[in-house]
Amino acid sequence: MIITTMKRYLPATRLVNWHLGFSSFTFSLVNHGGGGSGFFNAYATSCAKLQDDPANANANNNPYSDMLVDSFGRMHTYLRISLTERCNLRCQYCMPSEGVDLTPSPQLLAPNEIVRLASLFVASGVNKIRLTGGEPTIRKDIEEICSQLSNLKGLEKLAMTTNGIVLAKKLPKLKESGLTSINISLDTLVPAKFEFLTRRKGFERVMESIHAAVECGYNPVKVNCVVMRGLNDEEMCDFVELTRDRPINVRFIEFMPFDGNVWNVKKLVPYAEMLDRVVKQFPSLERIQDHPTETAKNFKIDGHVGTVSFITSMTEHFCAGCNRLRLLADGNFKVCLFGPSEVSLRDPLRNGADENELREIIGAAVKRKKASHAGMFDLAKTANRPMIHIGG
Repeated sequence: MIITTMKRYLPATRLVNWHLGFSSFTFSLVNHGGGGSGFFNAYATSCAKLQDDPANANANNNPYSDMLVDSFGRMHTYLRISLTERCNLRCQYCMPSEGVDLTPSPQLLAPNEIVRLASLFVASGVNKIRLTGGEPTIRKDIEEICSQLSNLKGLEKLAMTTNGIVLAKKLPKLKESGLTSINISLDTLVPAKFEFLTRRKGFERVMESIHAAVECGYNPVKVNCVVMRGLNDEEMCDFVELTRDRPINVRFIEFMPFDGNVWNVKKLVPYAEMLDRVVKQFPSLERIQDHPTETAKNFKIDGHVGTVSFITSMTEHFCAGCNRLRLLADGNFKVCLFGPSEVSLRDPLRNGADENELREIIGAAVKRKKASHAGMFDLAKTANRPMIHIGG
């Protein structure tokens, strides 16, 4: 059965009163309403620590390359590749209202260039690749790209983040082509609000794609929800209901600043407040042990097939365990989502650079990676690209 509508499952939980005090650009939260504070303290975590021996984390047994180790000993085994700057939605937190200037097609990486660079990273120890955009599924050659990447020796996971608008009809072929994991972005369960947030229609098609992903056997199907105060924060418990009977992992993401998305701290719903909202409705919420490089704080609920996660980039960053690198659609290489620094891999590649020269460029960029990104208020003032250019 194809899902085309979504009922409002539960009334929104009452927002407790919070006092926000800022210290070193992180949130210090004191609950004036009672038990939620104690629950939050029980689950507060510090940044994860990587293994003392980096070689232990290279589970694909590829020859390990110093190219992927930064000056703080972090080993980068996860590469996110943006396949396009184009998208069939205009989400408010991702794209400015006036749109963005797109890179001319000749300046974007061709499929063979994407595969060649990906092959270099995998041969050096990368074992997971995530395809992003823009919207990756609007590429007509997406299945062929997936097929070539999934055949790279040593690659263990090939994932994709998508808005789900055209995913349902492409998913069977994508799975055949080696796509092992799927994240679908959805920020509201109210069709009219979906149109407001994305500036386009398509809610029913996204819900159809979530259902199709479950039917195709993806477990879990990850649903990414950027939580924004006054827009969708009252729907959090409705989203949690999606996990009751299906293998869905709902991931609540703190609102992050990027060029053109009119970031404001007043729109940010911090992790502690999100957690308190959910636990009031679902008191059996229990923390799951996370991998040291995990960006999400993961939870399970008694009786639910799926799980709930929180991505806390603003109030509890996870930079100490970061193992992610980014290759943008125009061939620029970015070592931190929030860092403005980029270096072109396209230009040396097209100028005839061999693998050793490319390794030197990549390794030098990785070594320049900072210990952590700036505080949230500094980030809001730092020049960076719109999210549509960087890739989700």
